[in-house]
Parts: sequence; C-alpha cells; structure tokens
Amino acid sequence: MLVSLVNTSPFSDQKPGTSGLRKKVKIFQQAHYLENFVQSIFNTLDIPKGAVLTLGGDGRYFNTQAIQIIIKMAAANGFAKVLVGQGGILSTPAASHVIRKYQTLGGVILSASHNPGGPDEDFGIKYNTPNGGPAPEKITEAIFATSKIIQQYKLQDLPDIDLNTIGLVQFDGFAVEVIDPVRDYADLMESMFDFVAIRHLFAGGFSIKFDGMHAVTGPYAKELFLNRLGAPEHSLMNCVVSETFGGGHPDPNLTYAEELVKIVYGAQAPDFAAASDGDGDRNMILGKGFFVTPSDSLAIIAANAHLIPAYGSGLSGVARSMPTSGAVDRVATKMQIPCFETPTGWKFFGNLMDANKVTLCGEESFGTGSNHVREKDGLWAVLCWLNIIAVKKQSVEAIVKAHWAEYGRNVYSRHDYEGIPTEQANAVMAHLKSQFSTLPNQVFGRYQVAQCDDFSYEDPVDGSLSTGQGIRLLFKCGSRIVFRLSGTGTEGATIRIYLEAYEPDTEQHHLDAQVALAEMIKIAAQVSLLVEKTGRTTPTVIT
Repeated sequence: MLVSLVNTSPFSDQKPGTSGLRKKVKIFQQAHYLENFVQSIFNTLDIPKGAVLTLGGDGRYFNTQAIQIIIKMAAANGFAKVLVGQGGILSTPAASHVIRKYQTLGGVILSASHNPGGPDEDFGIKYNTPNGGPAPEKITEAIFATSKIIQQYKLQDLPDIDLNTIGLVQFDGFAVEVIDPVRDYADLMESMFDFVAIRHLFAGGFSIKFDGMHAVTGPYAKELFLNRLGAPEHSLMNCVVSETFGGGHPDPNLTYAEELVKIVYGAQAPDFAAASDGDGDRNMILGKGFFVTPSDSLAIIAANAHLIPAYGSGLSGVARSMPTSGAVDRVATKMQIPCFETPTGWKFFGNLMDANKVTLCGEESFGTGSNHVREKDGLWAVLCWLNIIAVKKQSVEAIVKAHWAEYGRNVYSRHDYEGIPTEQANAVMAHLKSQFSTLPNQVFGRYQVAQCDDFSYEDPVDGSLSTGQGIRLLFKCGSRIVFRLSGTGTEGATIRIYLEAYEPDTEQHHLDAQVALAEMIKIAAQVSLLVEKTGRTTPTVIT
C-alpha cells in the first residue's frame, strides 16, 4: 500500500544527526510524521533479498505503537524479517549486539536517550548501520535530503504483532521474530567478565545498589545481578520499565539520580552503587559516600583492563571525546598505546574500533564502552568496576585515590545550562569566537591562556574532517575550559561548560571539585559573558 504525503518534510526544522531525530511525542503522533522519517531511512538503503532488520526501543511512551508501524513498513519495503525485542524492548547496546550477532541490515532504535518520557515528553528514532553503530553523517545527510523530496511511503496491510510472546510469526514472504531482549546481551557479558569472582564478591557480603531509573536496563540488571551473579533482590531499585520513567528524568547524574545519591551518602550506604539511563548506554559509578567522574572512570577501567578476562591480552588503544578530561591520556602514555581525541559522538569511536585502533573509549557525559559493541554501554561499565573490585579487593574510593596517587588528578566538572533560548546561546558562542585573536597570553589570576580555538578533527580512518566541535580555552599549565552547544534536548539550547585542572599534588585530592575549580568557574563566566547574555546565574546541572 502506498500512502501519499501532504507535507513531504515535517521535520525539516531539525536536521537529524547520528543520535537520530528527537521531538515531542505529539509531533511524532502527527499524521505521516514517523512514517516519513522511516521511509526516508529505507529509501537510503540497498535492501537485498533476505534482509533482516533489528527493531526495539527503551519502552518510553509511543514505543509499541511506533514499532507496529515500522514492522508494516519494513514488510512493504522488501525486508524478509524483523527481529524485535519482547515487549518492544531493546537497550541501545543490546540492539547493537543483536545487529552484530545476527548480521542484520542494521537496526531502528526508538529512544530519546536520557530525555524524559510520557505523552507530553520526548520520543526519538535513529538508524544503526550493520556494524551496530550509529549511522555516519553521510547516511544521516542522505536521510535528511530524502525526507525533503519523498512523496509517499510504503505500508503493508498486516495485523498488529503480539510483542509480548517470544516466537516467530510468518506471513507470505515476510516474518517477525519476537526475541528475548535480555538473553543475548547477558550471554555476551558473561563471556567477557569473571562472573565467578563477582559472585564470590557478593557472597562475601559486598553490597550494591543499582538504580534502573524506571528505564530499559531494569530487566537486564535483574538477569545479570540477581539471576547470574547472586546479588540480593534489594540490590536493585526502580528496575520496572515505565513508559514515563516513573515520572522522572532518566539521566544518571548527581542531579537526576537524587534518590540513589541520598542512599550513597546516607548512614546505610552500600559498598558500590550505579545507575543507567533511559536507553541503557550511560552509567554513573559511586562508592560509599564517593562519586567517580566519568572521565576518571574511563581512565581507571583502562589502567585495570588487564584484570578483566576480555582484555587480558591488552588494549590496542584508547579514545576519548574532546570535552572528556585527559586522565586516560596519562594511562595511555604509561601503557605506550595510542590515545585519540575525537569530537563528541560515538560514530567517531566506531570508526576507530572497526579499524582496530582502539579497544576502550568514553565520553565525559557518562558514556563508556569498548569494541564488544558499537555503542556506549552502561551495564558493561558497571561490570567492569565490579570485576576490578573483585580482583583488587579494594573500595571504590581506595581504587580512585590510588589511581590519583599514581597518575595525578584531573580535577574536572561540567556545568550545563539547559533550555536557553537559541538566539541567546548562539550569542554566547559568537562572543567567544570573537576573542580567538585576543585571549592568547592573557592572564587570569594564576592561569595564562596559551590557545583559544574551535576544535576540529580529521578522522584517521576515513579522512573526513569535522569542524566546529567546541570552543577550547587552553592554559599554559595544562588546564582548560571548553564551551559546547548540545543538541540532545528538544526545546531551546544547552550550553555545556567543561572545566579541568590537572593537579599532581595528592595532598589536594580531598578538595571538592567545585572548590578546586572556583577560579576557573569565574574565568568561564568572565570570558563568555554568559550571565550578561542569558541572564542565567547558576547551572541547571553540575556534574
């Protein structure tokens, strides 16, 4: 069945990127809106005979309705089969694994990542390629261009699929297989980590608390921590998937995971705590009354990777996004392996991993991963920490402080100013760019500017050039401030300010990061005129 479109490009006001298209649910519910984007994806693919599509999402509101539509469109566009997670559920890293394991023609993932869910909240959709990773820019550009010219979409007249029953449903020349969304991923994790050592850790009384934030990782956490590793049931909280994420904001940081943070800093604090986000690709790691920054977490996992069976033979290299602190760089130097600094976006890591240039990678925005999939992976990071703790038999705080004593500390924080009117946010960035020629050599207290630029990156694999990736203020002492506009929200703009100071003196490790960075926070406000141009005096989120 062909359906003609009245408006051929209803999302032309937002150019979809590698994170896909994110909008309010009510926009996706408009006639032809979802179908337009899905057809634009399919029109950019060469769909061979027998092609299989992976399909699933994070369980947010409108997830199952969208899946039924996409199944019918896949059938009409020549796919022979769709693999869909039971209940419409597949975490983003699990979807990447399914794509790779079953060699499907990529997958459609329904998620707005860590954004809130519900009838009045956010929905998202993206295409991952056959390597399991987010579509590169050349594909997203083609999808966007197609969306502006297509006149119709294809839809097969099929009954809705029972998504709750595992099994194969066959039609004439087409099939849908509802698969266990957890088993393949849990099997992969068990093949990578020392589950025997972690089970002994739990059996010895080591206590954990994992917060699923009412999001997609709940079923995965139950299978891994309870069923396979033997943790007691009270180790989990908020692990029932909710269309509205329990009315919360499923972003694992000190602000939005407030319930878990109170437990960690309370009288009955567990030995270890962690949280993951809406679609399962982010993580937050905490010890008893102790927070581990994502930048430090990446560095510590890299330094101790040899303790994990999957990485016992060593690492080919590591990579971090430009805003992430340089803590992992110091580990790479000591290990004598390459360290790549990339723009923000997992596709850059995917290129490096496909070329076997890196094994581990991470972003400061609570995303860490390895070459086992082509997405960041929240539960994988949690298992890394548990495996390291089980072998070293030390607390989270002791492991972090020992790392600082060996490598020094990159004192680090990120300040997010969310929901800023786009014009005001652009004015801040324009003002910063206007100072590129005047800021170098200026002195601000004990900090002297060495360089100010807009970060660019030439991909060593495909030679592509990415520009305009974030404004960097680099100081001669090795400290820095980075300013970026983020596109993960659906309303207004978010300005992220990253502050980093290298501190080799272990006597300073007890200082709170905000205290240690107080002078740099003032410099950031002074050079950006953020208060004057936006009226915002305090960040929405501090991590």
